[in-house]
Amino acid sequence: MNELDQLVQAAQADFEQAAAPADLENAKARYLGKSGRVTELLKGMAALSPEEKKARGAAINEAKQRVEAALNARRQALADAELQAQLKAEALDVTLPGRRRGTGGLHPVSRTMERIEAIFGSMGFDVADGPEIETDWFNFTALNTPADHPARSMHDTFYVEGGHLLRTHTSPMQVRYAVQHVKQHRAALEMGEAIPEIRVIAPGRTYRVDSDATHSPMFHQCEGLWIGENVSFKDLKSVFADFFRNFFESDDLQIRFRPSFFPFTEPSAEVDIAFSSGPLKGRWLEVAGSGQVHPNVVRNFGLDPERYIGFAFGMGPDRLTMLRYGVNDLRLFFDGDLRFLSQFK
Repeated sequence: MNELDQLVQAAQADFEQAAAPADLENAKARYLGKSGRVTELLKGMAALSPEEKKARGAAINEAKQRVEAALNARRQALADAELQAQLKAEALDVTLPGRRRGTGGLHPVSRTMERIEAIFGSMGFDVADGPEIETDWFNFTALNTPADHPARSMHDTFYVEGGHLLRTHTSPMQVRYAVQHVKQHRAALEMGEAIPEIRVIAPGRTYRVDSDATHSPMFHQCEGLWIGENVSFKDLKSVFADFFRNFFESDDLQIRFRPSFFPFTEPSAEVDIAFSSGPLKGRWLEVAGSGQVHPNVVRNFGLDPERYIGFAFGMGPDRLTMLRYGVNDLRLFFDGDLRFLSQFK
């Protein structure tokens, strides 16, 4: 074996031992670099005669080509090994079942709204829906709350151009529904005949500048109205008793009325409930406001308050949802956290 064959074998052995591309480049420099063994052999040809240079040069070039071939083969082997390792690490097992899209569910407040509508529907109440951007007339003035009324400070809200505002309660729908009802029966009224009772609830979104654990700038309300010739507070108490016992699916609760003030009802009362068992046992909780519809509001309906009388009420579905499901922070309903909402599927 001559000197050049030994060089080629040595280079092949060094290349095979290179475990990484960087190691291979270092080995390459020892043979093909500026000071490499093959380069030094070529430099040593200067002292040879022309005939010797031709033979020696051909032999060295052949050895160089063999070294370069071994280098390229090892480069390809390292690249293939790296690719195989990457493919193995990122392998996709097509035999695994695919990820299915999770099924959604009703928001807990939506569940409550549907439950409220179903219970009041069973008692003969219609459901009214209307604009969330209201006029001052329907939101305040028609409900006996003129511009200088101090009760407006309790309804700090969001105003928009053109004198409109985001409604602070759904009571404007009571006025809209009642006015439309009166228009439909105008002929009977003009003849002095009695018209069908107005019995309606108005659930929906409302807005006020308020935000804490029990209040949100956007929240839900459900207002109710019952107007007729012989509607009394006794009917109001009966409606609330039936509603809350059906809503909480329990006869084990008490209801009380506390005197209060609302500009659109007179007299007015807050409605409280207390459970006889459970974590809230014995604790009175405010759940609604109510009262006999104020004569000025009845007139704004287009009816005679001397003949038509009734009651109105308003409750917060968000608070009822908190009580029904044992949630202690209203903001959880509107944070969009799927870990919380998925519990109500």
